[in-house]
Amino acid sequence: MPLKNIAFFFLSLISVVFILIYAQNIIIPFVLGLLFWFIMRGTKNTLNTIPIVKKLPNWANSILAAGLIIGIFGLLFNIVIHNINALTLSYEKYQANLTIVVDQINQKYEVDVIALLEQYAKIINFGEILGGVFAALSNIMNNMFMIIVYALFILSEEVYFGTKLQRFFSNARQYERFSHILGTIEASIASYFKLKTLVSLLTAGLSYLALSLIGIDSPEFWAFLIFILNFIPTIGSLIATLFPATFALLQFGEVFPCLLVIGIVGFIQILVGNIVEPKVMGSSMNISPLVTIISLSLWGMIWGITGMILSVPITVVMIIVLSQFESTKGLAIILSEKGELD
Repeated sequence: MPLKNIAFFFLSLISVVFILIYAQNIIIPFVLGLLFWFIMRGTKNTLNTIPIVKKLPNWANSILAAGLIIGIFGLLFNIVIHNINALTLSYEKYQANLTIVVDQINQKYEVDVIALLEQYAKIINFGEILGGVFAALSNIMNNMFMIIVYALFILSEEVYFGTKLQRFFSNARQYERFSHILGTIEASIASYFKLKTLVSLLTAGLSYLALSLIGIDSPEFWAFLIFILNFIPTIGSLIATLFPATFALLQFGEVFPCLLVIGIVGFIQILVGNIVEPKVMGSSMNISPLVTIISLSLWGMIWGITGMILSVPITVVMIIVLSQFESTKGLAIILSEKGELD
């Protein structure tokens, strides 16, 4: 490859990263608006299976789907806020229990727990991760108006999009090829979020039952957190297990409930993540595990928690697009799981 081509590639890459970072206040709401549109299309298709709804005009179905999605998000947000307030009111009790546990461990095992926790906190800053999750959720709620506006405009453009594409491509073959790429991207992203949502709901539901039986305060909040964190590949399930386990230590002032949460919730994560999820999702994402980790790190660095959640869909889109051109097909093969492209 000529030197000027290499230089052009790296300059383009740096420019794209620069734009993604410094224009994220515009780009992230648009991407989430696009995602909202995907979810709304899927919800519309599901609602259309109901005979009464199927008779409604298309615009009425769109409003019904959008209202249903916004209503669910609003309900979840209220539940989370209520639980956070409840946990905040009990802060003093939790702080006292932590002191008791630390003293017990120090006396029994002669280990400086505070120093040990500080050492591990430097490696994995759980406070920063939790703060990042809430910051991402708050940012989504603050930008909800713009996200809905973007989704509605995308929905309005959908009616004429096919006609525009036909007129844009003078060659019918090019039009069919581009339409096929868009269709593949839409099907892959829709499939990923649908199946991932179902799997995350299963994990969160089972975890809610387990945490309720153990007696953890505000199990709805922890189940919601588990649901959200399960969208983050690999590390999400680990963090989702450690948060309620740490809280169990604070609530009860004993080590056993903490170990019980780690054992039961961890078992649920392993069971769903390693047995149920592969069977449900199959190899439809077709992404190398190494590429998943790298993508998670890169998009996390660029867009934070939101980037981590979106890292897999973005990588899927990249593989699909790269696989359509001979010059970039090799790169798509490297990014894929087994080197096979559909």
